[in-house]
Amino acid sequence: MNKSELIEQLAQKKDLPVKRAEELVNIIFSSMSEAMVNGDRIEIRGLGSFVIREYDTYSGRNPKTGESIKVSPKKLPFFKVGKELKEMVLG
Repeated sequence: MNKSELIEQLAQKKDLPVKRAEELVNIIFSSMSEAMVNGDRIEIRGLGSFVIREYDTYSGRNPKTGESIKVSPKKLPFFKVGKELKEMVLG
């Protein structure tokens, strides 16, 4: 499912105009993005949690040249699946 399909389903299930459903989805996603930028953890019961993982500097290789390069430290978003969702997917 992509964002536009999510908007369409929300509009249909809650009998909303598509524009209003799009606004709601955008508000939720932007709020989640802001929280993660601020370093906050997001937990949605039954679905999972979003956290920021920090990675230290390490040595890597350029795949084209094989040359050793230094990879800078970075922060990346990470999603951890919740127990309920995991069980539903596994069956």
